Amino acid sequence: MGVSIVNGIRRVILIVLDSVGIGAAPDAAVYNDQGADTLGHIAESIENLRLPNMEKMGLGKIRELKGLKPDLKAIGAYGKLSELSSGKDTTTGHWEIAGIILDKPFPTYPDGFPEEIINKFVEETGKGVLGNKAASGTAIIDELGEEHLKTGKLIVYTSADSVFQIAAHEEVIPPEELYDICRKARRILTGEHAVGRVIARPFIGVPGNFKRTERREDFSLEPVADTMLDNIKAAGYSVMGVGKISDIFAGKGLTNSNHTVGNMESVDAIISFMKQNKPGLIFANLVEFDMIYGHRRDVGGYARALMDFDERIPEIIGAMNEDDVLMITADHGCDPTYRGTDHTREYIPLLIYGEKIKADVDLKVRKTFSDIAATITDLLNVEYSGQGSSFKEMILKID
Repeated sequence: MGVSIVNGIRRVILIVLDSVGIGAAPDAAVYNDQGADTLGHIAESIENLRLPNMEKMGLGKIRELKGLKPDLKAIGAYGKLSELSSGKDTTTGHWEIAGIILDKPFPTYPDGFPEEIINKFVEETGKGVLGNKAASGTAIIDELGEEHLKTGKLIVYTSADSVFQIAAHEEVIPPEELYDICRKARRILTGEHAVGRVIARPFIGVPGNFKRTERREDFSLEPVADTMLDNIKAAGYSVMGVGKISDIFAGKGLTNSNHTVGNMESVDAIISFMKQNKPGLIFANLVEFDMIYGHRRDVGGYARALMDFDERIPEIIGAMNEDDVLMITADHGCDPTYRGTDHTREYIPLLIYGEKIKADVDLKVRKTFSDIAATITDLLNVEYSGQGSSFKEMILKID
C-alpha cells in the first residue's frame, strides 16, 4: 500500500527518555509524589549539568532549570504535557503517548499475589512457588536462589510496578521453558488481575554469586484499543520500534523492531533505522535513565546519562531529511533524589525539531500525553482513532 505525503512530513522520530519527568504533576499528591522533580532536582544536585543540544531545542524554556538558558531562541517547539491516565508506570505512559487514556490503573501487589492466582499458577505450571512478595530482583534471588536450586520451585515476585516476575536458574528451568511458563501466567493474569507485564528473569551462578542474565523476556498486556502505531501501519507506513517498544505494545502495530537495552545502543539503532529512509514512525524508548539510575537513586549516573544522550543529538539531527520531524519526550518521572525507589507522577517535557518545524514555539502545557499521537498522525496525514488534540497547526511551517 502506498502512502500519501501531503503535509510535507514523511517521517517522525519519537524518542522517549524513560522517566525524565520535568516536575510534579497537578495531581502528584494523589500518588504521594508532591515535590517530585526529576530534571529539576538533578540540575540542582549536579554542579556542571550541561545539555547544550536539548537547551538549543528549548529545554530551559519549558521551565527554569539550573544551568540551562531560558532566554535563547529555541530551534524548534517546546512544552510539557500532563498525564490523564491513572497510574505512573511505563506502559500507562507509553499507551497514553500513543493515544490510549486509561481510567483505571494496572493492578499492583505490594503484599504479594492473592492465593487464587498463585494456586492457579501452580496448577497450570506444575511448579511450586517461592517468595510471592514485592522485592528487589537481585535481592530475592540471593535470598531464595539456593532453595530454588534444591526444590525446583519458581521464585515469584513483584515490585511497585504492575508486574508478575518469575526468576529461575537456567540449569533448573531453561529459558525457553521459563518463557512458556510466563505465557501460562499471562493467560491467567486477566480481568481484575491483568498486570501490565509478566517478566521472565533467568539467572545463573551459585549461592552467594548469582547473576541475572540478558535472556529476560517481557510478556505484555496487549493494548486495549488501537494506537497510533496501528493507525500509521494501516496507512501503509513503516513503524519501527527501538528498545522496549515491542514489549510495551506486545508487538502490536509494529512493522520492525530492534530490542536494544543500553541507551547508546538504542541511539545507534535509531540512526540505523533512519538510514533505511522508510516513511513512517521510528518510536524509541531509552530505558537506562529509569532502570539503571532512577530506581537505584543514582543522581550522578542519571546526569551523566542525560549528558551522554545530549551529545548524540547532533548525530540524530545529521541523519534527518528535510521532511523528518524529531520529537524528544518522556513517559513519567523517577526522581533519583526522592524518597523510595518508585516512579514519580510528573509532567513530561516535549522538544520538537525539523526543517519544516517553526522555531521558538511555546506549546505551554498540554492536557494529555495523547496530544503527541494526535499530532504525529496529523503530520503524516493518517486517520487517527485515539485520544488527544493535534497541535500541528502551531508547529508546522506553511509553504
